[in-house]
Amino acid sequence: MIIYGSSLSPFVRKTLAYVAEKGLKADLKPIGLGNTDPDFVACSPFRKMPAFRDGDFAISDSSAIITYLEAKFPEPVLVPSEAKSRARTIWFEEFADTILAACLGKMFFNRIVAPRFLGREGDLAAAEKAEKDEMPPLIDYIEGVLPNSGFLVDDRLTLADLAVASPFVNLLHMGIAVDASQHPKTASFVERMHIRPSYAPLIAKERSFFNRQAR
Repeated sequence: MIIYGSSLSPFVRKTLAYVAEKGLKADLKPIGLGNTDPDFVACSPFRKMPAFRDGDFAISDSSAIITYLEAKFPEPVLVPSEAKSRARTIWFEEFADTILAACLGKMFFNRIVAPRFLGREGDLAAAEKAEKDEMPPLIDYIEGVLPNSGFLVDDRLTLADLAVASPFVNLLHMGIAVDASQHPKTASFVERMHIRPSYAPLIAKERSFFNRQAR
């Protein structure tokens, strides 16, 4: 199995963490912005990452990839089969992908990606607005729905936790932490998820990459 992309993308990172939690093996083929590698384009015609290939099967989009893998490798169960639990798991993945990642992405793109990788100034006003106005209600929401178990669904690890944890890595790279005095459950959740064996090596590699870039 091959995953095309960069783990700096929260969607690629989520997929890699999911694969690790499943105990599967997949080779990551690094793909940057604007890459036209023909193997990548064959899997992702619109050049969105992650892209995926398993033998003669190719697909793109993290949710589609995970849906395929969950059906093909059902154990351990990371997307519950019970109706309410499955719906809640998919909701949290959608929340992470389309709401949380969009907000934190404005910060990460304009403060990190644009100046470091595209050679142009980012929209710092948009990043500031996202941090000050858009992010706090999202953290409030997570704090309010996190059970005491620290897992979002069924008091055990599911795709919901992997999805929500992923965008927070980009926050970490910007030197921003969840305020534990205001959001203790969320801060603990993020910390526990990021030290899991599925996440910790990815974060270490990303930090190493940024350290090399800073030299």
